[in-house]
Amino acid sequence: MGWEEFLVLWCAVWAVLALAGYGMALAGVTKTQRMVRYTGRIEQVRMPRHGGSRTGGISVVISYRDVTSGQEVTVTNDGERGEVITSAWEGREIGVSHPRGRQHAYRLSTTPEEPSRGLGRPTLALFLVCCGLVALAAVGWGWPWALIGLGGPLTVFAAVHLPGTVRAKNHRIEQLAAMDTVHGRIIAVLEDVTVDQDSGTSTTITPVVSFTTYEGTAVTAHCTSNLPDPAASYGRDVTVHYAPGDLADFTLDRAAERRGQKLDVVINALAVVVLLATTVAGMAML
Repeated sequence: MGWEEFLVLWCAVWAVLALAGYGMALAGVTKTQRMVRYTGRIEQVRMPRHGGSRTGGISVVISYRDVTSGQEVTVTNDGERGEVITSAWEGREIGVSHPRGRQHAYRLSTTPEEPSRGLGRPTLALFLVCCGLVALAAVGWGWPWALIGLGGPLTVFAAVHLPGTVRAKNHRIEQLAAMDTVHGRIIAVLEDVTVDQDSGTSTTITPVVSFTTYEGTAVTAHCTSNLPDPAASYGRDVTVHYAPGDLADFTLDRAAERRGQKLDVVINALAVVVLLATTVAGMAML
């Protein structure tokens, strides 16, 4: 089988899967559509152990009311339970979902989820079809067509996305300016060691910060950025800036956050320029 035949088969297989996925979504029988969803609340936050592991996130106890039986159900986030909870406080709303009739197979999300149509996988399959068509154009028509086929659509996508990035940057800077400021403390430093035969041993350090809001809510959260010398931060007093409307949105360095937002806009603008240059180069080579 040559490259052209392989790419045609690639496109055909993923196209069938994409059509099947969209068909199932229209029929309402995807795995996501068959999930039962609840809004739970954190009832208890278990303090992390200094020197422990960040695997599994912050240990919490969650309760929700089963609409079918009317009973209060209590679960934990121990084990593989969906999204990892890295910011926790009593009363925080957590999304809980499980397949119909399989309450024990529950999954958690950091925010209550709206019903979904399950279009993620079919859309991915459609993207892989497009990748196959671009590669087919490169093999059959020459690389200039591949540059145009890849760079053209991505240039349009990036150019349309850029104004939204600018608006998001401005909105984030406004949020940072409106944050409240309190004192916090690093109550634990978690350490995870990974051994790889090729790259050797690597260690991931995750400080855990605790702070209390002006309203008296105690928050425990992983602190993965903007903390100097995190390995030696146990017991350190820090200044925490948090959003009153979302206590999981906090930072230890607002200036660094602002710089990061501006850099994101610059990177998106450069992406537009590079993709446009790729498209122009392909047209010039024809």
